[in-house]
Amino acid sequence: MKSNSVIKNLIREFFPYAKKKLAISEPVKLFLRADEKNAEEPLGKTAFYDPENKSITVYISKRHPKDVLRSVSHELVHHCQNCRGEFDKLGCVGEGYAQENEHLRKMEEEAYLEGCMLLRDWEDSRRNRK
Repeated sequence: MKSNSVIKNLIREFFPYAKKKLAISEPVKLFLRADEKNAEEPLGKTAFYDPENKSITVYISKRHPKDVLRSVSHELVHHCQNCRGEFDKLGCVGEGYAQENEHLRKMEEEAYLEGCMLLRDWEDSRRNRK
C-alpha cells in the first residue's frame, strides 16, 4: 500500500532529527502494526511504549501519516523517560492511570507537549529546507 511506504519514508526522515533533539542514547525498536479491526474502533489504540523491551508499537491502519508521526514522537518521549529511569517508579498503571497516578500524569503531559512540539519543529524545519 502506498500510504505505508509514505509513512515509513517519513519515519526514516524524522527519526534522526528526533534522536538528536531528544538526545536518545539507547536503541529503541519501532513496530508498525496494521490492524483493520482496531481502525474501525472510534477510540481504538494508536500506539504504546513497552519500557521492558524498549519498543514502540504504532497502529497505522486508516491513519493519516502525520498522525502516525505524532504517535511515534509521543512514544519516543516515553523512551527518553525510560532511559532517565522514570519508569522505575510507576505505581498504579491500570485503567485510569493518567488520572490516578500523579507521576504518570506528569509523564503523559511531557510526552504530549514535547512529542507534539518535536514533530512541529521537524515539520517546520523540513518546510524551510525546500
